Amino acid sequence: MDNHYHLVVETPDANLSQGMRQLNGVYTQAYNRRHRRVGHLFQGRFKGILVQKESHFLEVCRYVVLNPVAAGIVKHPRQWAWSSYRATSGESGAPRCLTVEEVLGQFGKRRGLAQKNYRQFVMEGIGRASIWENLEAQSLLGEEGFAEALKGYVTGQEKIQEIPRRQRLIGRPGLKDLFEGDGQLRTKRDRMILKAVHEYGYSQAEVARHLRLHYSTLSRIVKRVSGEQE
Repeated sequence: MDNHYHLVVETPDANLSQGMRQLNGVYTQAYNRRHRRVGHLFQGRFKGILVQKESHFLEVCRYVVLNPVAAGIVKHPRQWAWSSYRATSGESGAPRCLTVEEVLGQFGKRRGLAQKNYRQFVMEGIGRASIWENLEAQSLLGEEGFAEALKGYVTGQEKIQEIPRRQRLIGRPGLKDLFEGDGQLRTKRDRMILKAVHEYGYSQAEVARHLRLHYSTLSRIVKRVSGEQE
């Protein structure tokens, strides 16, 4: 794409952020040297979506190669030179950084048949509804119960920055549970506001909306209670 790119990456460790910094940094340096420019090439942090491999891996792979088609840039995925489609479908060789066996293994044991089935699978995806309609917590894609099953893995890892924030915090209690009951004493409520922001990672805007408070009012509460606990 002209302003972003998509990668499907599998990593056994929580080191995706480190890898993306390395990739974007090296590419930016090479691009700047080639085009005699300086400064940043990519703006903002990458967005990582955690995908349930058993149910959505192929859907995500299909989405990536069809993205230029959906954007109206090309009519067929093979026409996009920077796609993995041609290498996976057998129309060209695969670069060292691309693993095609993982995808083709889902379509048959014989490579030729697997490539044919893959091509058919991709074309059947044209015009289908976006896979992101089923996204949970803006960063999880899987079957029902996927987010719940992940809670055991992220509990206690809320401060590990390598794991995207919304994935680290899927095990946290909801705001409705934190502020259960309308008859909470104001002092108790204010302490819970601070806990929701500092410990559970909710934004002040989220808490303010839930409690129907003005943002500036909630911000003052956070500052005051923080000062009292120092």
